[in-house]
Amino acid sequence: MPQEESRTDLGLIRVHKNAISSVASIAALDIPGVKSLNRSLRVKIMDLLGNKGNSDIRVEINKNEEVRIDIPIFVKYGFNIPEVANAVQENVRIALEKMSNLSVKDINVNVVGIERG
Repeated sequence: MPQEESRTDLGLIRVHKNAISSVASIAALDIPGVKSLNRSLRVKIMDLLGNKGNSDIRVEINKNEEVRIDIPIFVKYGFNIPEVANAVQENVRIALEKMSNLSVKDINVNVVGIERG
């Protein structure tokens, strides 16, 4: 599995893309108006097999340690979609910059549906 790594005086530190995806998932779900993250059949099957895949969040890290993330969400009915999406972008950016040394290049929020709260 792809991962980002860096070396310290004590050894190597590896941050797997799944860890970055987990941070983004938690940060997105903290936003009022986000009902859930999109979970494809593949992710649901992986969960049943014991491999927690979180969601369909896609994480790409380029050679300059810049992160690009695609986050598919369901918004609760009655909430302003652009406001919720903007809040998700900002919260994910803050969380990733706080928890890693990676620079966030793009956070693309894809609203895939609306659900009742």
